[in-house]
Amino acid sequence: MITNIMVSGIVQGVGFRYATKQRAEVLNLKGYATNNADGTVSIRVDGENEQIQRFITEITNNPTQFGRVDHIDVSTINTKEDYHGFSIK
Repeated sequence: MITNIMVSGIVQGVGFRYATKQRAEVLNLKGYATNNADGTVSIRVDGENEQIQRFITEITNNPTQFGRVDHIDVSTINTKEDYHGFSIK
């Protein structure tokens, strides 16, 4: 199952995508994180539901030293994509 996560707050210019990549790799999640023009970050992850929930909790509670998460929207897609690791776009 693939999960889309839209994160708002202080999430650009603070190393948020890189921290997200590190957490995803530790949890064996695949996908990507990308900055959006409106200041949000979009994340798409593929993996086990338990690991995805842990990932969401971790990025929400401990984004980065200078980052802050104000809001997260989560949705799932019932499709399969073939990601090779977790990348930053």
